[in-house]
Amino acid sequence: MDLNFKALILTHKTASLLVREAVALSETQAKELLNYGKSALSLQDMLVLSTCNRTEIYYCANESKSGLLFEALCATKHIKPQAELRDKFVDITDHFEAVEHLFEVSMGLDSLVVGDIQISNQVKTSYRWSVDSDVSGPFLHRLMHTVFHTNKRSVQETAFRDGAASVSYATAELIEELAAGFMKPSILIVGLGEIGKDVARNLKPYNYEQVRITNRTLEKSHAIAQECGYEVVRFEDVESEILKADIIVSSVTMPTPLITKQLFQGVKSLTFKHFIDLSVPRSVEASLEELHGIVLYNIDDLQSKANEALEKRKAAIPHVRQIIEESMEGFAEWSHEMLFSPAIQKLKNTLEQIRLEEINKLNKKIDDDEAKRLDAVTKSMMQKIIKLPVLQLKAACKRGEAETLVDVLNDLFNLEAPSKVLKV
Repeated sequence: MDLNFKALILTHKTASLLVREAVALSETQAKELLNYGKSALSLQDMLVLSTCNRTEIYYCANESKSGLLFEALCATKHIKPQAELRDKFVDITDHFEAVEHLFEVSMGLDSLVVGDIQISNQVKTSYRWSVDSDVSGPFLHRLMHTVFHTNKRSVQETAFRDGAASVSYATAELIEELAAGFMKPSILIVGLGEIGKDVARNLKPYNYEQVRITNRTLEKSHAIAQECGYEVVRFEDVESEILKADIIVSSVTMPTPLITKQLFQGVKSLTFKHFIDLSVPRSVEASLEELHGIVLYNIDDLQSKANEALEKRKAAIPHVRQIIEESMEGFAEWSHEMLFSPAIQKLKNTLEQIRLEEINKLNKKIDDDEAKRLDAVTKSMMQKIIKLPVLQLKAACKRGEAETLVDVLNDLFNLEAPSKVLKV
């Protein structure tokens, strides 16, 4: 194994939402790209991560394959591999820099919302795609499980994932609190702009039975409904749907409020309702809260909650980075040991060849019981002889001096020469 981990990345830091949408990959498309890497480029370790904020390809190769992977990505998305688009991608060719970037992405340090709670699950899903596509070798297996353990530590040992650090997350948490007051809460999301879509997606893990969505553009409603399993209602029926719902989230852009006090005139029995207004300007009339049984939350309430959580997360960043550094040190040690393990195996093979050659000389002169005892004794000797070079090589790896020791072993035992292990 060589230290040859690389990455081709496009994120919210380098590209607009329009560009990110153009290159975003579905599961089918990601697996198509993984299969290309395996069959056409002979890659054995490869990871494709694609979210609303990033599309990243990680792989192991002695030489950069980023140009070919970029062209394959464009072919998968049926778009032209133009230089202007290529410039939006960043190549990471240094092994440990690529490893560190994957750690930071997986922890949520590189997210649009610091400490994004979704990204760790998205990374796990990407890893599963690699396993399914048979492009996850020993290196990627070890790296990903180290990443997952590091993420677990950051959750258990810091406040980095505490609280909702975005308005949409805060809205989902608020809905969870409000929904506890209903036997079977009916939730209505009005408006599916960027924040409305985020709220809809963030509600999905809660598995509410009655979530309805509506938007002036019906196609957008159907797209989110298909993704999250919600029921679509016509925007023309929004007033009647509001009267039926227990919790209403509104994020529509209008010059005047969509939901007014007038809507409830003549309603004889008004059920208890919660309105969450995420619009600017507001889409729910403030006077609505004057009616009995209605509670109104606005975007300032949610933003305050999100800002408080964000400050806690930012304060935890140094601790998270320390945990990542500790994990990377352990992983780097393993990587170096794996890098020089072939030399140890060659040494074992060479010594085993010598052992078997000497035993073969004696086998015709001794009986079976003596042969078994001789075999056991010489095997024990070999294990004790090989122990010291292994320990010394591990120590040399930590000091960054393993290459020198490998050269010495090669010279002493002629390890580069072809060897054949004899069988008794």
